[in-house]
Amino acid sequence: MIRDSLILAKRTITKMFRNPEQFIDVTVQPIIMTVLFVFIFGGAIAGSTDKYVQFALPGIIVQTIMFTSLTIGVNLNTDIQKGIFDRFRSLPIARSAPLFGAVLGDIVRHSIAITVTLVFGRIIGFEFTTPWWHVAIAVLLIIAFAVSLCWVSVLIGMLARSAGAVQGLSFLIVFPLTFGSSTFVPASTLPTWLQGWVAINPVTHVIESMRGLLTGSTGVVGDTTTGQILWVITSCVVLVGVFFPLATWAYRKKI
Repeated sequence: MIRDSLILAKRTITKMFRNPEQFIDVTVQPIIMTVLFVFIFGGAIAGSTDKYVQFALPGIIVQTIMFTSLTIGVNLNTDIQKGIFDRFRSLPIARSAPLFGAVLGDIVRHSIAITVTLVFGRIIGFEFTTPWWHVAIAVLLIIAFAVSLCWVSVLIGMLARSAGAVQGLSFLIVFPLTFGSSTFVPASTLPTWLQGWVAINPVTHVIESMRGLLTGSTGVVGDTTTGQILWVITSCVVLVGVFFPLATWAYRKKI
């Protein structure tokens, strides 16, 4: 099954490069979001764009990954509607290979999104204040979270009746997780009732882990960088433990 999955992952990557518009959300979108929040809101929130980019960029990376990790459900739903998975079923390959191949192929999109955001952030003044291997750990951690989160999108893609429905349901999940966190403002500035949600929101801990690993800042929700990383690892285990079996069950039932 591993060999079949890798072959189909290559198919997914080749399909992406033959349709460059699929890269808009991982190349253009993070740049637009960075410019929008850093240069329009940075002065009002932090007093200067230089100071705010240090705070906001890790959050923008996580936000971008949140959106890109959920597009896999749309793509899978579209492929199923077009009958592509019926063709896969007629081939002498493992039944789950198309699903795992799509997930593996999506790692390329995550890597591009992270690279573009970090490079553009560096161009506009973001400073890495930690050793290079901290940055490498940050990249691996956010990719692990993205792969874990994608199983939620896969489940939605298998259950929804159309690609549009997948996108709508995915946005309902992404928005409260992304904006109900410390993505753009410190949690301490939020209303008390909202701080409770922010403290248990896994996205908050992903963002604080990224801040700690990229800039050396400690978490704003009362934990050290190491503590935040443990939160993220736990979140990944829970996401995979809950949604992976549900997604594969829905996939097998669908095809």
